[in-house]
Amino acid sequence: MAELALFDTHTHFDVSDFDADRKQLAYQAKAAGVEKLILIGFIQQRFQLLTQTHHFLNQLACAPRSYLAPGLHPSYIEQHQTAHLTELENLLRTEDCVAVGEIGLDTYLKQHKQADIFQKQKDFFSAQLEMARQFQKPVLLHIRKAHADVIGLLRQHQFKQGGIAHAFSGGVEEARALIRLGFKIGVTGQITSPNAKKLHTVVQAIGAEHVVLETDCPDMTPLCCQTSHEHRTRNVPANLPYVLDGLAATLNLPRQQLAQMVWDNAHQVLGLAI
Repeated sequence: MAELALFDTHTHFDVSDFDADRKQLAYQAKAAGVEKLILIGFIQQRFQLLTQTHHFLNQLACAPRSYLAPGLHPSYIEQHQTAHLTELENLLRTEDCVAVGEIGLDTYLKQHKQADIFQKQKDFFSAQLEMARQFQKPVLLHIRKAHADVIGLLRQHQFKQGGIAHAFSGGVEEARALIRLGFKIGVTGQITSPNAKKLHTVVQAIGAEHVVLETDCPDMTPLCCQTSHEHRTRNVPANLPYVLDGLAATLNLPRQQLAQMVWDNAHQVLGLAI
């Protein structure tokens, strides 16, 4: 039995990177203390596989409990169609979903800064915020180089369900603005890098009461788990304790105490019983 109970609030454990050894990795995650995880949606074409993986994990005896959060990711905006919003709504009606995600705005790529493409991102984000409000669900936010616009839309929609700002990359004031709107700040394996100075500053400014842990697997591999600088090292849910360790070092808190705090934070913001 692992010494700590951890909640991985953001995974893509349904993607093909894990098709060969998903069951084994699920058992390893549970053994490492990962009691719960969320499967996150990003495109309509994967909704069925996302749901199948969710049910598969919940049929395993010694695996983390899976929660479902379907959504349409802003980085794939060119693929999204209006009909996909209807499919998302149907999924929220027929499955026991914990949140809508990951949704938001992203202008990291040059083409996504174009007025028509960015407007389409805003339209899909707004539609999903309204859907989350309709179903009384929190949202899992993806924000890159668009924090002011995301915060503005959340305020415009008077969104009260809160959620998690995934893999947070903004500054202290942006984090505080999201916290005031009912959000927790998602911390990934980036916290294990000494070069992530902005993230360390944010976390120290807001404190442990406003953060949750996530792997974002197969991406965002903790520094200590990376085996090559030339090739991407697959991240796995069992790496979540390393995120906890990095966060504990940044906040100068005992890992047991911090583990309990972030566990409570995740359940509180997602509206789950502990």
